[in-house]
Amino acid sequence: MNSAHRILALDIGSSSLKLAEFRALKGGGVELVKFGVASMGLDPQADSDRSAYVTATIRELMEENGIKPGPVVVSVSGQAVFSRFVKLPPVDSEKVYQIIQYEAQQNVPFPMHEVVWDYQLIAGTAEGEVDVMLAAIKAELIEELTEAVEATGLRVDLVDVAPMTLYNTVRYTYGEMEGCTLVVDIGARSTDLIFIEGHRVFIRSVPVAGNAITQQLMQEFECSFQDAQEMKHAHAFVSFGPAFEKPTSEVADRVSKSARSVMTRMHAEINRSINFYRSQQGGSKPSRILVAGGSSVIAHTDTFLREKLGVDVDYLNPFQNVSVSEGIASEVVARHAHELGEVVGLGLRRVLTCPIEINLMPPRMLADRAFRAKEPLLVVGAALLVLTLGVWCAYFFRMSQLTQVRLEKVQQRLTVMGSYETRLKRAEREVGEVEADINTLRALSTGRSEWLGILDEIHQLLPDGMWLTRITSLRDEARTRADRSSSSLAREGGESTGPLTRIELEGLAWTDKVGDTGPLITFRDGLRASPLFSDQTTISWSPAPGMGEVTRNYRITVYLEQPIQQ
Repeated sequence: MNSAHRILALDIGSSSLKLAEFRALKGGGVELVKFGVASMGLDPQADSDRSAYVTATIRELMEENGIKPGPVVVSVSGQAVFSRFVKLPPVDSEKVYQIIQYEAQQNVPFPMHEVVWDYQLIAGTAEGEVDVMLAAIKAELIEELTEAVEATGLRVDLVDVAPMTLYNTVRYTYGEMEGCTLVVDIGARSTDLIFIEGHRVFIRSVPVAGNAITQQLMQEFECSFQDAQEMKHAHAFVSFGPAFEKPTSEVADRVSKSARSVMTRMHAEINRSINFYRSQQGGSKPSRILVAGGSSVIAHTDTFLREKLGVDVDYLNPFQNVSVSEGIASEVVARHAHELGEVVGLGLRRVLTCPIEINLMPPRMLADRAFRAKEPLLVVGAALLVLTLGVWCAYFFRMSQLTQVRLEKVQQRLTVMGSYETRLKRAEREVGEVEADINTLRALSTGRSEWLGILDEIHQLLPDGMWLTRITSLRDEARTRADRSSSSLAREGGESTGPLTRIELEGLAWTDKVGDTGPLITFRDGLRASPLFSDQTTISWSPAPGMGEVTRNYRITVYLEQPIQQ
C-alpha cells in the first residue's frame, strides 16, 4: 500500500488497546484494512505505570496483524482528560483566544504549565454567546503514553480524546439527526456520555463501567482480577429478575445480580447527566441512545437501558459509511464493531475536516515534529552549502592554477625584460661614454679654434722687426680625478692637464742701438690691450744685446683673459 494513503489509528483505553490500519479513499473516506483488539491484562484501578503494558501490547498487535510501523494518530481515555464546556460572551474574534486562556486558567484544576490543553469552538447561541469545549491532560501522563507508543517504532502525529473521536464517528456515520442523541460508551473504568443535538455537543464521563462489575465480583467471590474478568465474560448479563431469564447456575445468578447492581448505578448516573444537560446546558431529552464500548456487550444492556430510560436504544455501527476490506471477515468486524468507533474517528481525522479537532500532543513532541518537518529543508540547505563550498573550492583551485600559470608567464616575461634592461643599461652606459667623447672632441675642437684665434691675434699684434722663435702654452695644475676619468679620449691620451691660462712667447727683436726696448714695449702693450689677453701680460725676460749684435732675445708671458679648456 502506498504509504501516503496509509493511516494508522490507536485507541488506548483503560484496560485494552485497539489498533487499526486504514486506507484513504479518493472520495474522502477511509477503508479498514487491518485491525486488532487486545487486553493489556491490567486492573484499570491499579495505579502502577502502564507504559510497559502499552508498549508490549502494541507490539503484539502489530506482529499478529502484520501492521508495519509508521505515523499514528492516538486517542486516550476520556477519564484521563479533564473536559469542561464554557460559554463565552459576545466579543471580537481577536479577543476570543485571550478569554479562552483566562477560562482555561479558571477551570483546569492544575497549574497550566503542568498540563497540555486545547479547545474547540462548538456553536453559537441566539444571544451571541459561543460554546467552547476545553480539554486538558497532565503533561507527565501524556508524555509517558506517547513515549510508550513510540517505543514500538510508531510515530505519534496527533493525540485525540476517545469521546471526541467517537462524536466525529457518529456525525460522519449518521449525519444530521433530529432531536437529541445520547451516545453511551461503556468502557472498563468509566462511561462516556456524549449528547449530540444539532451542532451542539456535551460530553460527560461517569465513574461507573465494566470494571465496577469486576471489582464487585472480586469482593463477592474473593478471587483475583483475572478470575473475576473471566467470570464476568462467561456469565454476566443484566438480570431483570426471576421472571425475565433464569440463570443457568448459582454462579451465573450471582454474577448477573452484580451486573444489574452496577447497571442500576449507571442508570442513575445517566439520569443525573440528562437532567444536568437539560437544566444547565439548555438541551433536550434524548430521543435515542447509541451504545458502544467494550463493556456494552454484556447481555441485555440495551434492553435494560431501553426499559429504564424509555427511549430507543441501538448499538453504534461505525462501519455504516466506512468500507471494510474484503480481507477481513464480516463476522470478525461484527464481533468488535462496538469497540472500533474511536479508531474510525481517528482515521477520519486524517482525510476530513471533523467537527471536533482536539490535539493534545506534548509541546516537546510538537517541537520534535516541527524539526523533523524541517529536516528535508535542512538536508537540502546543508547539501546546497556543501555544493556551494565545493564550487567555491573548485573555483579557487582553478583560479590558483590560472594564477600560477599567469605568474610563470609573468616571471618569464620579467626574465626577458630583465635581459632587455641589462642591455639597455649597457647601451645607456655606452651612449654616455660616446657623449663624453663627443663632448671632449667638441671641447678640443673649440679649444683649437680658440687657439688659432689667439695665434692669429698674436701675429697681428707682432710689430715689424720682431720674430717669434718659440710659443709655449702653460696650463694650471691637473684637474680632479673625476674630471680626468670623464673622457675615454683623456684615458687613451694619458694624464690630462688643466686649462690653458698663459702663453710664453720667445723670439728675436731687431735693434739698431744698444738698450732699445721700444718694440717689446709696444708688443706687450698691444697684447694687454687685446680682449683675448689679460693685463697681467709681462715681459718676463729680455737680456741686453752684446756688442756688435743687431738682434736681442726676449720672452713675454701672455695671460689669457678666458682660460681655454683642451
